[in-house]
Amino acid sequence: MVSACHCLTATAADAETENRKPLTSIGGFTDRAASLAIGAMSLIGIHYQFGGNSPDQGLDCSGLVRYVFKEARGADLPRTAAEISKLGENIDQRDLQPGDLVFFNTLRQAFSHVGIYLGNNRFIHAPSEGGAVRIDNLDLSYWKNRFNGARRIGEGEQAAR
Repeated sequence: MVSACHCLTATAADAETENRKPLTSIGGFTDRAASLAIGAMSLIGIHYQFGGNSPDQGLDCSGLVRYVFKEARGADLPRTAAEISKLGENIDQRDLQPGDLVFFNTLRQAFSHVGIYLGNNRFIHAPSEGGAVRIDNLDLSYWKNRFNGARRIGEGEQAAR
């Protein structure tokens, strides 16, 4: 059974305002973070599709993360946000770096949503049915209240086979 996430956002106006704010230059990113961020940002606007794994069919949150990590680093990550949350190193929110994964409880279930941290308290994700890949701010009350933790996936780390 494929388990993916369905998420709501604070308001469409909040999200629209956030998306108009410029990100700082990715020139300060590490090579690892830059390839992940560029890959993820190239998918902004791709429609949400529950269980979606590619830009052509649409993406859900874990599908977005899997696709970006596969394209940028050749990593083959697990299918669900909950499974992905078991990989890598636990990171405190104050230590987030671009390319880290951020997790949320959006279905009254821990680690039911995942996004990629971009820096400046922003992350990119595939939010919900009827939505599209976009950038949101961790300080929005919706995300702040549902934050579950963060992970840093090391080079070459992938799903256990």
